[in-house]
Amino acid sequence: MMRRIPGKLVLGAALIGMTGIAMAGDVLLIEKVEERMMRDLPQNGLTKARVEERYGAPEEKHAAVGEPPITRWVYDDFNVFFEYNLVIESVLHHDAIVREAEARR
Repeated sequence: MMRRIPGKLVLGAALIGMTGIAMAGDVLLIEKVEERMMRDLPQNGLTKARVEERYGAPEEKHAAVGEPPITRWVYDDFNVFFEYNLVIESVLHHDAIVREAEARR
């Protein structure tokens, strides 16, 4: 004979499980923000020439897309996005974050 499990108990367990998932996601987001702040990434407003001077030649240079033209340069651990000739964003690759998180453990 099977016992019935009270609905409140099931709901409570589900909420606790979902809270754990949300907390794990929050921690990962915080780690990403901390990682980006600790990294020496090209800052917004730098020119392409200054980025290449400081970080070397990128592995790939993608052609401009859209209007205004957005160009993407790919480096080993990050991408740099340019609008015309100026940096508008630098983004770490997910793999770089995971590698460094594992190295810290």
